[in-house]
Amino acid sequence: MKVLGAGSTVIMTECTSLQFVSPFAFEAMQKVDVVRLASLSDPELRLLLPCLVRMALCAPADQSQSWAQDKKLILRLLSGVEAVNSIVALLSVDFHALEQDASKEQQLRHKLGGGSGESILVSQLQHGLTLEFEHSDSPRRLRLVLSELLAIMNKVSESNGEFFFKSSELFESPVYLEEAADVLCILQAELPSLLPIVDVAEALLHVRNGAWFLCLLVANVPDSFNEVCRGLIKNGERQDEESLGGRRRTDALRFLCKMNPSQALKVRGMVVEECHLPGLGVALTLDHTKNEACEDGVSDLVCFVSGLLLGTNAKVRTWFGTFIRNGQQRKRETSSSVLWQMRRQLLLELMGILPTVRSTRIVEEADVEMEPNVSVYSGLKEEHVVKASALLRLYCALMGIAGLKPTEEEAEQLLQLMTSRPPATPAGVRFVSLSFCMLLAFSTLVSTPEQEQLMVVWLSWMIKEEAYFESTSGVSASFGEMLLLVAMYFHSNQLSAIIDLVCSTLGMKIVIKPSSLSRMKTIFTQEIFTEQVVTAHAVRVPVTSNLSANITGFLPIHCIYQLLRSRSFTKHKVSIKDWIYRQLCETSTPLHPQLLPLIDVYINSILTPASKSNPEATNQPVTEQEILNIFQEVIGGDNIRLNQRFSITAQLLVLYYILSYEEALLANTKTLAAMQRKPKSYSSSLMDQIPIKFLIRQAQGLQQELGGLHSALLRLLATNYPHLCIVDDWICEEEITGTDALLRRMLLTNNAKNHSPKQLQEAFSAVPVSHTQVMQIIEHLTLLSASELIPYAEVLTSNMNQLLNSGVPRRILQTVNKLWMVLNTVMPRRLWVMTVNALQPSIKFVRQQKYTQNDLMIDPLIVLRCDQRVHRCPPLMDITLHMLNGYLLASKAYLSAHLKETAEQDRPSQNNTIGLVGQTDAPEVTREELKNALLAAQDSAAVQILLEICLPTEEEKAKGVNPDSLLRNVQSVITTSTPNKEIEEGEDNLLCNLREVQCLICCLLHQMYIADPNIAKLVHFQGYPCELLPLTVAGIPSMHICLDFIPELIAQPELEKQIFAIQLLSHLCIQYALPKSLSVARLAVNVMGTLLTVLTQAKRYAFFMPTLPSLVSFCRAFPPLYEDIMSLLIQIGQVCASDVATQTRDIDPIITRLQQIKEKPSGWSRICKDSSYKNGSRDTGSMDPDVQLCHCIESTIIEIINMSVSGI
Repeated sequence: MKVLGAGSTVIMTECTSLQFVSPFAFEAMQKVDVVRLASLSDPELRLLLPCLVRMALCAPADQSQSWAQDKKLILRLLSGVEAVNSIVALLSVDFHALEQDASKEQQLRHKLGGGSGESILVSQLQHGLTLEFEHSDSPRRLRLVLSELLAIMNKVSESNGEFFFKSSELFESPVYLEEAADVLCILQAELPSLLPIVDVAEALLHVRNGAWFLCLLVANVPDSFNEVCRGLIKNGERQDEESLGGRRRTDALRFLCKMNPSQALKVRGMVVEECHLPGLGVALTLDHTKNEACEDGVSDLVCFVSGLLLGTNAKVRTWFGTFIRNGQQRKRETSSSVLWQMRRQLLLELMGILPTVRSTRIVEEADVEMEPNVSVYSGLKEEHVVKASALLRLYCALMGIAGLKPTEEEAEQLLQLMTSRPPATPAGVRFVSLSFCMLLAFSTLVSTPEQEQLMVVWLSWMIKEEAYFESTSGVSASFGEMLLLVAMYFHSNQLSAIIDLVCSTLGMKIVIKPSSLSRMKTIFTQEIFTEQVVTAHAVRVPVTSNLSANITGFLPIHCIYQLLRSRSFTKHKVSIKDWIYRQLCETSTPLHPQLLPLIDVYINSILTPASKSNPEATNQPVTEQEILNIFQEVIGGDNIRLNQRFSITAQLLVLYYILSYEEALLANTKTLAAMQRKPKSYSSSLMDQIPIKFLIRQAQGLQQELGGLHSALLRLLATNYPHLCIVDDWICEEEITGTDALLRRMLLTNNAKNHSPKQLQEAFSAVPVSHTQVMQIIEHLTLLSASELIPYAEVLTSNMNQLLNSGVPRRILQTVNKLWMVLNTVMPRRLWVMTVNALQPSIKFVRQQKYTQNDLMIDPLIVLRCDQRVHRCPPLMDITLHMLNGYLLASKAYLSAHLKETAEQDRPSQNNTIGLVGQTDAPEVTREELKNALLAAQDSAAVQILLEICLPTEEEKAKGVNPDSLLRNVQSVITTSTPNKEIEEGEDNLLCNLREVQCLICCLLHQMYIADPNIAKLVHFQGYPCELLPLTVAGIPSMHICLDFIPELIAQPELEKQIFAIQLLSHLCIQYALPKSLSVARLAVNVMGTLLTVLTQAKRYAFFMPTLPSLVSFCRAFPPLYEDIMSLLIQIGQVCASDVATQTRDIDPIITRLQQIKEKPSGWSRICKDSSYKNGSRDTGSMDPDVQLCHCIESTIIEIINMSVSGI
């Protein structure tokens, strides 16, 4: 280290007696400003002669008149300088021959290893270099300097980066320095390929006075400044103060930058870019800081070092941190150390802004509260606050990231600055927050009792002045919340959270040992903030007005959140409900990220006691009236705009609170029952009044601003209100809110806006006479948005009954359906109740019952107890089915919630359950099974009623309408080549209300079967009219699932179920001719054969008469079953014949025909043309069941043959 110190001293003193090129002269050379050059003194001009002489003598590229005049001025300027003659002589040499000799010498040195003393450029020297130089002419001088320079450059290239110092008389003799410099400049200018300027600059670092030679060289080639600086930096050391070479390089670059100060900061940027020579970067910044006259602003030194340590480039941060650490590891630093100079400058800046004026009020407080030997706080000037904050962050970075260990003087001055009192401005709030976090991060700054007392008094002042600062500065996030938060963390021993808080506030990641916070914890928890004081103070803290994510920093909400988590409010019996309610009301978008966690932890504190020993230690929930106040204007009134007093954010947050509270209450029912606690649940009437769907739709358009609130609300809805999450509704909403809706809004006229609900009511009253007015108004209403339609909802629903009268145009019905679907997107629950009550059957002298939401959830089948005319009005039937689906889903959620609410109702008391471990859950299982059974019965009843609606009424039957004929018309239109007249008749039959209703019902049944296949199984085990089988199989795509349970249905002991199963299977085989269907059909044929042997005569007739036609469908779908089915038919005929053999012989001809048909089916194909066979009605001549069955068998066989021969 002593050697390095000596070398550093030599570097500082070797060039002090030499004259360097001034910035003025360098700038004149850069701009070729002849006027400025003429104003230079002779010594200054002497340094620039090589370049000026070459300018004057060489042929210029610029042939302009102005340059000719400038050239004359330069010649006039040079005419009086004696040294010009020697430079002219140097330029007269044959440089081509010189370059060739130099190249030969380079090759020779390379061949001999560089150690030979022989030289082609210079013959054997008789004297030393200095004397030879003195006695030589210009050509020999050029050769002497070139030989010496090439030798140094070769040694540099062979040194592999290791620095060496070359002693050379030529570059050290003060008498010939100027002449040597002239030769050097001329050589580099005339031989640029042999002597690249960057390599020459690198070589000059290894000789005495190298920095001076380098500056002269660059001054005579000013355009090379950036190239030389970048080359020197790129070849430099990563840590320059660690080696002599690094220090020489740094000094040389500093001299260059002093010569061209305008490029100093650009050179500093190169230093950072290459991560080399950190000392140079600091030195250039110090030089720049001394030249700037800014006293109150943040200095360039602070900005530069802060940028290195707090920037995003980890490589730069590590590089500069190493510079700081290495600088500290050296022994006692001297004033020549760049690190020492930097620390001294920073300390001077810090001391320059330390407060000197003391407040009278503060002195009085100090006289009362403080010991005489404790220094008094003083005020920080407003213009110094920002600079003080920047200095604090810089020292935090130096100590925390770079590992700087402050001296006693630095620590004392830092503590004085941190404990000063800034003015009440936003910058002052920021300064206090930084000071507080710095005290937490670097507690070693407080080492004496006096300093500790100083800190305690300052913290007390923070607590006292917090409200004043917040009101005066206008900053919502004040340091008072941070104090509270830290106090809470200390009380709950969350030291890691404090460390995160400190790092977040300081804006840097530094290592803080939890053990270093022990003293601060004691001060906070015992002297300043006891837990009771924290809790009491937190409630009095005002809520943040218009809280949103735009307000950063630490707010009251952070403190309340931590206190709720630690259960401090319940522990000390402090009510926090009002504060939370007020804060929820004072919110806006974008949503603050702490609001949802606050609500969650608040709900937990309501339901879960702080301790088992004190089950009553819980917070109070928000009252129903307070909730209704927030939704007041949305709930009622003609104006559906949101109340200006409460934002949409507040309403959505309260909705989230209610839904989360109810869900948490159900989830914790067992736990609460064990504690013998029953928190109050919000009433169903309250939930009915809250426009949940309207609010969700509003949230959908604000997803970006609401963060995770929208998705959280959807999750709660899907769990607790599945009837508000129907997929069809979401799809419908996409249509209503899409581009079409925007186009409709563009078509919206003033006339459409002017229609009032009263006018709509008057128009409906005139429906029996005229439909025009109603049509016109409701067409205009379709242009309105869903929210604007809400005032018309009651009028629309209350008059639906009038639309059931005959003669109402279909367009009116369809438009009302469209309006209803739009309203369903914003107010479904209220709309459903109004619609169900409006569609009740009107019975004279009987007062209609007004159903409530609760009634309909308990018994969803009320929806189907509507006016019978609805069943043949497709637009209104569509609405009815929509409501039915919704209420079936709502009923499931209602019963599940009810089961959880009463989970402990059927439990035996603890006295009865002693010793009955494992039996306490038995009632619960039973109740769950009962609930599932009730839901299954409810769903199946709905399906059966809907299927019954699909059957034609007596009036429709009288007109010849039945579902079977309708279906066959569909099949004939699609699959057969009937005459055009028949097709037209089929199409006419299909264009009826019954067919449309059947399609709507089949769509709903399909959804129900897919949602729960067990419903399909239950309905088919119950059975329904076989006339509906063609409709259900063809109209419900999910009917194929019946193939899974038909074998089980055939195995049932009841004959009716077996018949229904076979009939159902026959239709399924036609619809779904799959391998699975074939195996089930084969099973059915085998079962029929088995039953033939066990059934009595009466049962045989009852079973085979309806099932024999199904065998035709089996053969049509699966021809491989032909043999089995024919054998079965013959067998049935033989059994029947044997039963009537004793009575009559009339049956024998039939049996004979059956045998012939089986043996020669082709000969009987003509029978199909017989109308009696085609109609299936032959004159049996007997009412005997067996005879009738035989005739039926014959008809079946002939139909099978007819089908096979015709290829159908």
